[in-house]
Amino acid sequence: MKHTLQSDGISAMINADGAELCSLKNSEGRELLWQAGPAWPRRAPILFPIVGRLKNDQLRDRGKAFPMTQHGFARDREFTWRERGAKSCTLVLTDDSATRLHFPYAFRLAVSYEVEGAHLDVGFEITNTGDVTLPASLGAHPAFNWPLLPGLAKEAYSIHFSREEPEPIRRLKDGMLREKGEPTPVQGKILALSEQLFWDDAVILDRPASRSIRYAADRGPAINMEWEGFQELGIWSKPPSAAFLCIEPWRGFASPAHFDGEFLDKPGIMKLAPAETKILKCRIGIG
Repeated sequence: MKHTLQSDGISAMINADGAELCSLKNSEGRELLWQAGPAWPRRAPILFPIVGRLKNDQLRDRGKAFPMTQHGFARDREFTWRERGAKSCTLVLTDDSATRLHFPYAFRLAVSYEVEGAHLDVGFEITNTGDVTLPASLGAHPAFNWPLLPGLAKEAYSIHFSREEPEPIRRLKDGMLREKGEPTPVQGKILALSEQLFWDDAVILDRPASRSIRYAADRGPAINMEWEGFQELGIWSKPPSAAFLCIEPWRGFASPAHFDGEFLDKPGIMKLAPAETKILKCRIGIG
């Protein structure tokens, strides 16, 4: 089941399957979100309870191994509607017998969407409903059309960071985080975009100074994103010729290539005490 939110400057459609944003249009009705396709069959999946991959696609907990595929299971589960209104909605996923085959922890994940003006606010509320520590990661993975304005060259676009980003970036090998970083392609505050940038998979900023970006060319629509609670940022496309750009605030990342330990000890995860709740936020604005 899908639900549409509408304001004066934006409309958004949300699907109960995966609590996924599946349409984002400006006031002129122009679709800005990638509409799936052969190059990549998703639009804006939610990554939970992991971001990226675990070694051998296995989650290790207290001596047992559980199968856990890339980016976790939330994107493939149907969420329950808690609230549906003209400008906001909330969906919820809780643990059950199916999730516990992969993830032996109790949790509640609530995802909220709200439109106001030309902004879409997305909130993620994670609660530990069990009696042991809940380790988890979470990521947003929206794919925007690239180019946003048909006919413009992909190379006309860049990402403008709110702060300079001099730190090395990280890359993946076989889905695992490489041990060493490499020089950043960000020049000051600007990342020039091209398909060549993604021949070696995603660009990962594991220590971004910025908490907001602007994705734009010198004309046509632009996307502004800002986030709270997320600590890493992934930027990804799928060459050759995939017409989307993913801008992904993360709280967590793929396992380092050398790590094959207990999930509770995995670098980058959140740890929630029993009854604790963590809230992460993302705002998408249309310029």
